[in-house]
Amino acid sequence: MPQKNRPRFTIGAALRLIGAALLVFLCTITTILAFLPVPEDVIIPLAQQGGGARQNDSGVTGLQLVWEELPTVNSAHAELGKLLFYDPVLSADNDMSCATCHHPDLGFSDGRQVALGSHGDLRRNSSSLWNVAYASSLFWDGRAKSLEEQMLIPLTNPDEMGADIEAMITELQAIPEYSEQFDTAFNDGITLDNVVAAIAAFQRTLISNNAPFDRYAAGDFNALTPAQRRGFEIFRSAETRCFECHAWPTFTHDTFHVLGVPDINPDNPDLGQIEVVNAPDAERGFRIPGLRNVALSAPYMHNGVFATLEEVIDFYADGGGKAHHIDNVDEKVRGFDVTEQEISDLVAFLHALTDEPTALITIPDSVPSGLPIIAPMENPARAVVENSTVAPSQLGNREPQTITVKSGESIQAAIDKAQPGDTILVEPGTYYESVYIDMPQITVRGIITDEERPWLDGENQRSDGFNTTGDDFLIEGFGFRGYIGNAILTTGAERVVFRDLIIEGTYDEGVETIYGIYPVECTGILIENTIVTGIADAAIYVGQSRGPIIVRNNVVHGNVTGIEIENSTYAEVYDNHAYNNTAGILVFLLPNNPSKVGYGTRVYNNLVEDNNHPNFGAAGSVVAMVPPGTGVMLMTADNTEIFNNTIRNNQTAGLIVTSLYILYERDTVFDLGPLPENNYVYGNTWENNGYSPAGMAAEIGIPGADIIWTGEGWNNAFDEPTASKMPPLLPERGWIDPAKRLVWQLYDRLFALLLS
Repeated sequence: MPQKNRPRFTIGAALRLIGAALLVFLCTITTILAFLPVPEDVIIPLAQQGGGARQNDSGVTGLQLVWEELPTVNSAHAELGKLLFYDPVLSADNDMSCATCHHPDLGFSDGRQVALGSHGDLRRNSSSLWNVAYASSLFWDGRAKSLEEQMLIPLTNPDEMGADIEAMITELQAIPEYSEQFDTAFNDGITLDNVVAAIAAFQRTLISNNAPFDRYAAGDFNALTPAQRRGFEIFRSAETRCFECHAWPTFTHDTFHVLGVPDINPDNPDLGQIEVVNAPDAERGFRIPGLRNVALSAPYMHNGVFATLEEVIDFYADGGGKAHHIDNVDEKVRGFDVTEQEISDLVAFLHALTDEPTALITIPDSVPSGLPIIAPMENPARAVVENSTVAPSQLGNREPQTITVKSGESIQAAIDKAQPGDTILVEPGTYYESVYIDMPQITVRGIITDEERPWLDGENQRSDGFNTTGDDFLIEGFGFRGYIGNAILTTGAERVVFRDLIIEGTYDEGVETIYGIYPVECTGILIENTIVTGIADAAIYVGQSRGPIIVRNNVVHGNVTGIEIENSTYAEVYDNHAYNNTAGILVFLLPNNPSKVGYGTRVYNNLVEDNNHPNFGAAGSVVAMVPPGTGVMLMTADNTEIFNNTIRNNQTAGLIVTSLYILYERDTVFDLGPLPENNYVYGNTWENNGYSPAGMAAEIGIPGADIIWTGEGWNNAFDEPTASKMPPLLPERGWIDPAKRLVWQLYDRLFALLLS
């Protein structure tokens, strides 16, 4: 029979079939990518966000900050815990107690370079337990997150107390007094959990908060000796930067930093936090201890390598570990010049942080086991610090006054006579001094006559022009030049105003002005009508602060950064002119800071142009990595709006939106959300940006553009139809979520590969 005609299977048909299959495959993959889960930062509760002023409502100096509220300690638990703390019965051989390494007469440390274990020296110095209740992580490397978790480690470590838990519980149960007290304090008697809970309860009572400094902070201005007041000025200066890691009231920000402390054995270095977690800058990173009762707890650092406070100060003055060939030292440790008198004054201030409540340092006469306990010890440091306390006094009451400072007189002398509510008027002239203000409601106003104004001159050797802490502080009408820290530094204050100022920074042969205006951990800030130039970090910096924050009508040029909003909330940055900086405006959120959030900033109506200045930021600092030619850079911050700005002639990019992954590996564990999320860019005018990428952008090979987005944060939106973009297609506010997620999936993988 004749065969019927069959359709011929041509090459063209085969290609069409393959193409259809590929299209189906791509559609399937696209659909999967569009609906895959996307990473989002964990929301940090408001109470844990940090930042802003933490001023006590009754404070009068700007120094009396609110202590974190702690859970109420069960007194029966604490009383039992104190006995257990001193009782060697917990150790394997009944010869060691918690107090062996944490002696109350030695600042709850042990006076040794490194702790003594059951088989010889241990690896690290015994940390003081004062105010340990406020710690969010324990041990030098942060391996424990609670006192209960911490207690189990030395209790069971064979090189420390080495307890066999079952044998220990049996031994405790055989002691009638312990059985009775545990039955009274707990429903289930003697258990490991209850032993640990009791000792932790006792440790939470070890609060030191009534030192001479605290009386000074509360308004007793004679509570510190003149040497201690001078030392406090050094402590909170931008040159030493002690206060940035050791902030009152606990005198620690409870974070980790790399100091570069020399190793006891260089052939066996202690790498610190990186041995526990890959956190930012974790290699050689160690927890920053509090300084309460620090005069009593020598020697110092994680390995006890420094015997005295003077040696510690020398270490920092030499630039920390850089002098010991350790390169990854924190940018805050830059070194400084200090005289013997200044060292003495700074140590005197540290002595003024001493407060040992008698009930807390009293050693029990005996413990229920009947075993011998530690004996009281002489601590020679106590005799030194006793001289820190002076007779209390209070401010007198009078009506606010105006005090006038004439050329040739001292502004500080006028401040020292002032009381809250006073106004200090300063006549034109040049004033060679640093001015410190602790009390609130002080206005310092420069008198401007025929364009002449008062100038403060640091002569390239003084740290700060003004260093203030008081609430309701206003300064206006001054010029600043020649300071090597900040022109103005304000910490921990509410409602501060900086207005009509001219600041000329110094950058010459390693002598540099780090910041122009520097309010940090403040609430309610207004900075307006200022001109700032020549600053090696940020001309106008607002950090770790809470809004309302207003930065307006300022001119910033010739700096590394013009305006920087860092780890702060609800900032309004508008009507400013930023030109000829390395970067015009930065909105950053960085790890290892007291504030864990940065959101709600609005950047608008600014002229950001020609920011192509070579980057002269300090080596190792974050700003040193910012590419020259950056108009605006947003890193990790959330819910930021950038609109109605004119951004032009910036050679690398008009705007860069990126995350912490540009600085750190993607497996890094952060103490905050690393992604920039829900930021919105719209309505800006773009012109001639990205024509010649520089710095990191050029090294990575990222093409320049008006807008560069490195792909992190799926819900960012860019409604900028006229802007050039890298990548060329960016999500817009009107896109549906699956489309945004799809674009994010593609770009995130692309940039992860590019940055690897």
